[in-house]
Amino acid sequence: MRNLGSKLFVLLVLAVIAAGLGYAFLPQPVDVDLDQVKRGTLLVTVDEDGKTRIREKYVVSAPLTGRILRIHMDPGDEVTAGKTLLTMIEPRDPELLDARAVTQAEARVKAAEASLRQMEPLLEDARAAQAYAEAEMQRTRKAATSNAVSRSELEQAELVYRQRSEALRSARIAEEIARFELQQAEAALIRSRPRSENDAASPNPENDSADGGSKTDGAVPAELPNGNGSWNFPIYAPISGRVLRVFQESAAVVTPGIPLVELGDPRDLEVEVDVLSRDAVKINPGDHVLLEHWGGDRPLDGRIRLVEPSAFTKISTLGVEEQRVYAIVDLVDPPEDRSTLGDGFRVEARIIIDEAASTLMVPTSALFRIGGNSAVFLVKDGAVHQQTVQIGRQNGLHAEVLDGLQEGDLVVVHPSDQVEEGVSARQR
Repeated sequence: MRNLGSKLFVLLVLAVIAAGLGYAFLPQPVDVDLDQVKRGTLLVTVDEDGKTRIREKYVVSAPLTGRILRIHMDPGDEVTAGKTLLTMIEPRDPELLDARAVTQAEARVKAAEASLRQMEPLLEDARAAQAYAEAEMQRTRKAATSNAVSRSELEQAELVYRQRSEALRSARIAEEIARFELQQAEAALIRSRPRSENDAASPNPENDSADGGSKTDGAVPAELPNGNGSWNFPIYAPISGRVLRVFQESAAVVTPGIPLVELGDPRDLEVEVDVLSRDAVKINPGDHVLLEHWGGDRPLDGRIRLVEPSAFTKISTLGVEEQRVYAIVDLVDPPEDRSTLGDGFRVEARIIIDEAASTLMVPTSALFRIGGNSAVFLVKDGAVHQQTVQIGRQNGLHAEVLDGLQEGDLVVVHPSDQVEEGVSARQR
């Protein structure tokens, strides 16, 4: 009996070992990630970063040479077309004169004064000669009525009168020239002197009536006197909107064309999206655009207005040259729904170039290539089966299934090298 018990114990131990070895060599299910084939709307999009911009910007520049007053407006201030006074341009101060130039200018003034004094007796002499010639002509005419003088003597007296009249007119012109030369010489002596901002009209629209200027919407205002005998040129806002940038804030001497202020209407926004040229050929005017991550609680809607016909070269973050094209997007949402969105703000644009509604979709992470066909690993009854599928449109996340799968099928996403035909699989 003792030998029988020992044999039974040994057999039991051997059976347990054999069972353990058999279990160890049994195939184990592979842990996989599964996803379901389902129906939905497939959007084929071009995703790129975009930037907002004001549709129409206006740069107000200096129309003439002069000294502009300090611009007291700041970015964000509202302006009204034809009413908001931006700044004023006043005549620039004359240049400073050194001692030599002052002496020369004073000498020219004295010479001009002497010339003017010299013209006084000449003018009086011409005036007296003209008066004598006129009286002599009158006497000759009276004598001619009684035939006391000949016709030739009368014509001679009239000729002398005309000569003396022209000489008097020439003397008067010479006196005017001498007076103008004196004024010109005196003007050269004017020295530049510093002036405060209070000496000129303040660019404040509330004081326009005090400045003597009247204006209407869209009208070009007249020049305004500055109280010092000279005139100022006011510059009004050409459009209604807001100040975007102030290029020249302080008072300074400017020349024509110098930019002063940039104006625009922040409510009139559009979005420029630079896309790869190979994607640009797929985009058409009117395509729907979703603008995301702009800071609001929901995406904004837009429409493609224009795909610019000219591309440009841009270096990517990886140092690769890319040909890119600007796609211009019009915002559909009213300005009240995006009041905080301004010029130059970043947005993420999804340009919808194709759309399939209620179509069968499979995750693109489940697809792989077998020969020239697409395939997936289909899980049925816990076993993996390789299934060839026909794919249509696709985006970065999903692909349209034309044939090979049915709604509700489970497929393996991101399959590892352990997943193959016939192995057992279980949800990770």
